[in-house]
Amino acid sequence: MQIVCFSLNSKASIGLRIGQRLIALDGILPGSADLRAALHHDNRAALAAALRSSAPGIGFDEVTLAPPVAAGARIFCIGLNYKTHIAETGREMPEYPSVFLRMAESLVANGAALRRPVASDNFDFEGELAVVIGAPARAIDEARALDIVAGYTCFNDGSIRDFQQHSVTAGKNFESSGAIGPWIVTADEIPDPTRLILVTRLNGVEVQRSGTDMLIYSIPRIISYLSRIVTLQPGDIIATGTPAGVGARRTPPLWMKPGDVVEVEISGIGTLRNPIAQAE
Repeated sequence: MQIVCFSLNSKASIGLRIGQRLIALDGILPGSADLRAALHHDNRAALAAALRSSAPGIGFDEVTLAPPVAAGARIFCIGLNYKTHIAETGREMPEYPSVFLRMAESLVANGAALRRPVASDNFDFEGELAVVIGAPARAIDEARALDIVAGYTCFNDGSIRDFQQHSVTAGKNFESSGAIGPWIVTADEIPDPTRLILVTRLNGVEVQRSGTDMLIYSIPRIISYLSRIVTLQPGDIIATGTPAGVGARRTPPLWMKPGDVVEVEISGIGTLRNPIAQAE
């Protein structure tokens, strides 16, 4: 299933994508206006029933996509988690996962513009696989960690590199600097998240490619590690890191600029596509 956040006639909704139509969950799933409810494992059967609905649905091209981020969700990001990215940065292999947070307002939906800030032109791309949590978990074992995953989506951890040098939080949280989507593919469609291929393109040119089997810290280990720090909740997002090829490590550096188009494609999920614009 593909869970989609969208707006139609200025009304925010959640639905299931079936080809080129959407089945809105309003009135089908209790609390369906809340993405947390739609993602919660307790509602899997109701989602499956909605998918079989004979309702005519809404044309996919009639809606405006919204970021698939639940209200109040935490966005955990893992830095330096691909062997190839470690190599290009010249850093030592981290002993533990490196974690930082992004704020929801730093992320835009598929099709919306990523905005290069006025403060810097060092605007870099980072294609990533993001994990979306579907059940509360505290101190969960690695062996059971995938059981709490609701689904997966594409993530662009857009980074302002000169600000990141003195503050990771600053460099990763400029408004509208990152993107997520276009939808959440439920975990039953991706039984093994280590068998995916991630590709990032800038203006149609491939700049990153990696299998997710190249992660240093596996998804179960990351989930288990974070759940020892906080109680994970439905809707929480974990961006799992980016592979080699980022713009900052090229000679000369390759920065995103207004007029560009960046895409993050992950097999089994889809393509997150965003134009680049200049912030005012």
